[in-house]
Amino acid sequence: MYAYSEFDKNFLASRNAQFRAQVERRIAGHLTEDEFKPLRLMNGVYLQLHAYMLRVAIPYGTLNSAQMNMLAHLAEKYDKGYGHFTTRQNIQYNWPELRDIPDMLDDLGTVEMHAIQTSGNTIRNVTADHFAGAAADEIADPRPVAELIRQWSTDHPEFQFLPRKFKVAVTGSESDRAVTRAHDIGLRMVERNGVAGFEVIVGGGLGRTPMLGKVIADFLPREDLLPYLEAIVSVYNLLGRRDNKYKARIKITVHENGLEKIRDLVNERFVDIKARFSGFDQALLDEINSQFAPPFFKKGDIAIFEKSRAQDPVFRAWSDTNLHAHKADGYSIVTVSMKAHGATPGDASADQMRVLADLAARFGHDELRISHEQNVILPHVHKSDLPEVHKILKANGLGTANIGLISDIIACPGMDYCALATARSIPIAQQIATRFDELKLEHEIGGLKIKISGCINACGHHHVAHIGILGLDRAGVESYQITLGGDHTETAAIGERAGPGFSADDIIPAIERLVENYLDFRSDAEETFIQTYRRLGMAPFKAALYPEKAQANAA
Repeated sequence: MYAYSEFDKNFLASRNAQFRAQVERRIAGHLTEDEFKPLRLMNGVYLQLHAYMLRVAIPYGTLNSAQMNMLAHLAEKYDKGYGHFTTRQNIQYNWPELRDIPDMLDDLGTVEMHAIQTSGNTIRNVTADHFAGAAADEIADPRPVAELIRQWSTDHPEFQFLPRKFKVAVTGSESDRAVTRAHDIGLRMVERNGVAGFEVIVGGGLGRTPMLGKVIADFLPREDLLPYLEAIVSVYNLLGRRDNKYKARIKITVHENGLEKIRDLVNERFVDIKARFSGFDQALLDEINSQFAPPFFKKGDIAIFEKSRAQDPVFRAWSDTNLHAHKADGYSIVTVSMKAHGATPGDASADQMRVLADLAARFGHDELRISHEQNVILPHVHKSDLPEVHKILKANGLGTANIGLISDIIACPGMDYCALATARSIPIAQQIATRFDELKLEHEIGGLKIKISGCINACGHHHVAHIGILGLDRAGVESYQITLGGDHTETAAIGERAGPGFSADDIIPAIERLVENYLDFRSDAEETFIQTYRRLGMAPFKAALYPEKAQANAA
């Protein structure tokens, strides 16, 4: 993984010292909250419902055991003993005292971490496939490219005050695990005649106007990537709406101007910018690439794994759901569920973080990943070590076998923390997970993605869920709308609203009716929810959600 240079260390120390002085001025009353707001946002500090919140960057979701141990230290010393992993592969601390945040940033600096550009109208934390560097199906590891983009975008003088926030995602696989079409810019590694390049997607985004990104370049050579990205952001910076923040994202810029006009402007700007790069970006990328060499994969006795599967049904169930194919023989990718039934999705205690750090150091070549699905990944674990890894996870409340199942729910913090939220997300997610655990239907249901947002900003990605739930305020009462048929993968789709919303008391029974009817509708046990929905369409699912209306129409 990337190791900081002396420049990186000095830059970060300078930024932290600058912010410490700004915090001191705020506490002393020399800065008002309005004056302090743009300064804190540049350093990942929000003012939430109850307290300040610090959002720490985990670039492209990658960290090592020392960094995970530091996140545990911050949770224990400065917060209430836990942190919350987000859909941008970051971690949030919801209860720090403002006076402590500069110390938190200095502590992070000792393990080469920061909170720069995790908020504000700038290029945010670059995300990537959480199986990067390990997946059997990837063309190449996308993390060096993500690191190149991080370095280019950090403190870029032209892009610190964009019309709105700007998000980039990168994947190196045909299987899109990075939700590239829901980003301002999505990059998919592709090959043409043996030459590596990128499919460039622009104008995706969720929120109050969900849109899937459009392909602006079907093949961009690797050496053109940074100048082309700079051309896109530069065109957006000039054309993007600044009169209305709800129409300021690049998706609206593309929609209002048309993809062809945007492409022409970008290509024109690219010619000018390309001439100024002179290949230094490729030299930098080669240097970065050298730091992402795969670990030395060991040999081991796979029979240990097979024996445990045969003798231990709990281990077998976990290995069926939480393991994925690895590029190296004898290895697996382990996804650790942060969604124990009834728990807050994405929350991790300091003790759990230390357990994960220890597992990475002992069994995982000192690497971890955070997924946009709010889980933690051990990307390189030999199969012979999996029974011991599972034993330790299970002993620490981390052994839930539900990856990809109905309780593996993405949920934003909702009205429990967020000042923008209009409804609760966390309790709904907890109730759904608990209910289907009680029914013992999860494994029979199979792959099914539920995502919940507590407001129209869609931080829970509900638009691209098989079953999406949006919490809204209706005359002071929480109301939950359901969308169906969304998809965040390479077959991306925006879900369709099913009908009127449900109360907090009625939403769980509604989801239960929906799923029970799916089990009746599917053609066989192998047909997933999204496949059944695409085969049958909305009508039968809508009838299941609103049986009284269906009966009235039949009469």
